[in-house]
Amino acid sequence: MLGQFNQALSGTIGPCLLVMSLSVLLTVGEGRNRPASRRWRAIGVAIGLAAAVVFAILRGTAILNRRSTVNLPTLILGVILDIALIAVIVRSQGIVERWRRTSASRVSVDEMGDASVRRARLWMNVANGVAAADIAVTIFFAMPDVILQLTNFVDTGDSPFTSDMLLRALGFLLGIGMTLIVAVVFHTLRTPDIRRAFTAAALIVAILQLVMHATELFSLLMNMMILVLHGPAFRVLILLHNHELWMTYAQALAFLIPAVASIIIGLRTTPNGCRLPGDAAIPPLNEAGVRARIAFRRRAVAAGAWSMAAAIALTALLAWGTYELNKQPVISEPEEYSLVDGVATIPFSQVEDGHLHRFAYTAADGTEMRFIIILKNGGAYGVGLDACETCGDAGYYEQDGKIICKRCDVAINLATIGFKGGCNPIPFPYQVDDGAIIIHAADLDALSAHFQ
Repeated sequence: MLGQFNQALSGTIGPCLLVMSLSVLLTVGEGRNRPASRRWRAIGVAIGLAAAVVFAILRGTAILNRRSTVNLPTLILGVILDIALIAVIVRSQGIVERWRRTSASRVSVDEMGDASVRRARLWMNVANGVAAADIAVTIFFAMPDVILQLTNFVDTGDSPFTSDMLLRALGFLLGIGMTLIVAVVFHTLRTPDIRRAFTAAALIVAILQLVMHATELFSLLMNMMILVLHGPAFRVLILLHNHELWMTYAQALAFLIPAVASIIIGLRTTPNGCRLPGDAAIPPLNEAGVRARIAFRRRAVAAGAWSMAAAIALTALLAWGTYELNKQPVISEPEEYSLVDGVATIPFSQVEDGHLHRFAYTAADGTEMRFIIILKNGGAYGVGLDACETCGDAGYYEQDGKIICKRCDVAINLATIGFKGGCNPIPFPYQVDDGAIIIHAADLDALSAHFQ
């Protein structure tokens, strides 16, 4: 559940914040005063999602094995569009104000000039076009990994109707839901009084998106041997690649800027319409104006407070989920046993509780080895090295009644422990005699290479 929640949240928060920010910065007018190109952003969302679903299906069915053939041109286009989008965000206020002037009913073409009207409309269309294209590319690149989480709801061979499946689906839906809720909360900061602060937050989101896309692009070029970086450039690339999640945190925390600005402007607004001491004087308001001022104060403070809480809560949950998922599993300490004249004896009473038991052994060549014993279903014992042919000596741990490989996180079928193949513990000969498991040290010595 936690894995699905974290993947859904981290994968969708960036595109969702981008869409929300652009809807605030480029929305203008009502009715006929709204530009027709405003719909392009919604079309960009739809195209990006549809393309991501198709790409996820092609990857999930192994029809498309080389993702780089799609990701390379996508990232190149994404970087170009990110740069253009940053320019649009910087100029968004001027573009919107120019559109408002030209679309106002009291302003005629004669007053503004036909060229000025065409120029205002052109820039609004260009801004919405760049925004729509960047939204589509960003969603297309980010969403396939999120969509592919749907294939992990049911373990291979398990029934689709299990509590584990329901928990994973719930985690996925909660991640998507929290992303949407946070975006809606941040959208309440759209008041014109804090336009500059909101623009700064949107600019941070776009710049970080550019950095993440560029990092992925250069990493892909190096993997394809098209580009080779050395020295400081390579170290910077590795640093950025290893801290991409920190940039996701920063995208959410960027909205603390307009949140704080909203709270400040709300607190500095008094019910009688006057600012606090030291501010510029405001003419006295009538009763309706006072009520409007009180309502504005309430909305501004509430929007800022809720946005601060949303930004901090999202970042904290994402950080906690990442920590829990990356936390090293607890490995049980090796247990004591009898080793006399090259024969190890482990009584059934020590290992008959159905849990994983780990034992250490020093081979004749000095290699430190480990082996495990577990009572399987049906009363048989699973005995093998704490290592496998695939993952080496990473070892195994027990979690929720399952034996899991520490390196690849694969759950081992208890019935197959003691048999060769896959990620199963490497088996070795043993005997059962007089209520105990008997292991000859020579059989362990012969397998010491697996721990070297």
